[in-house]
Amino acid sequence: MRQFIVIGHDAPTTDEFSLDDLAGGAGRLDVLCRCVSSGFFLSHAIREDVRLFLVLSDEFTIRFEGSELRRLNPDERSTAALVRAALTAREEAIGHMEVESTPGVFVSRRGFVDLLDSVAGTVIQLHEDGTPLPESEVPENPTFVLSDHHDFTEREAELLSERADARLSVGPEALHANHAITVVHNWLDTDGFANY
Repeated sequence: MRQFIVIGHDAPTTDEFSLDDLAGGAGRLDVLCRCVSSGFFLSHAIREDVRLFLVLSDEFTIRFEGSELRRLNPDERSTAALVRAALTAREEAIGHMEVESTPGVFVSRRGFVDLLDSVAGTVIQLHEDGTPLPESEVPENPTFVLSDHHDFTEREAELLSERADARLSVGPEALHANHAITVVHNWLDTDGFANY
């Protein structure tokens, strides 16, 4: 299982946002939607062995489960509609107990700390100052943590320095979060860029 945690610092926490203004009024939800697409889409299929979490303003977490996902399309607007449906169901989420809003999409009242406490496997912070992927061993059951268009906050960085098993970089240039996810998938798919 591959897991990704994407922190959305400005992300909406209610369903009161326009699908026509994802880059502005919806707090750069467009960035998070692109991460979802990169996390799951192959050319003609969906990666079923992926779980992706969007942490919205450290209040809610939306989990996308690859093996159960339905109605996920490769455009930002339809992905944002799935996020909005999850936020519509947020009142039914009690504490850390999730509510399924659409097939394969779940919402809970968890922030970053609680989510990080709940994940299993190797936790890896993706950061431009980390060890390059080619110099690292491919982990089993990795959970990659990355930020949206903002840097990690000081609190998030401290938490990751304490809890992450590794800090890795996807390349010499800073990439968008969704591109970093694509590079990580390629690294895992090729067993560390060794088998094509």
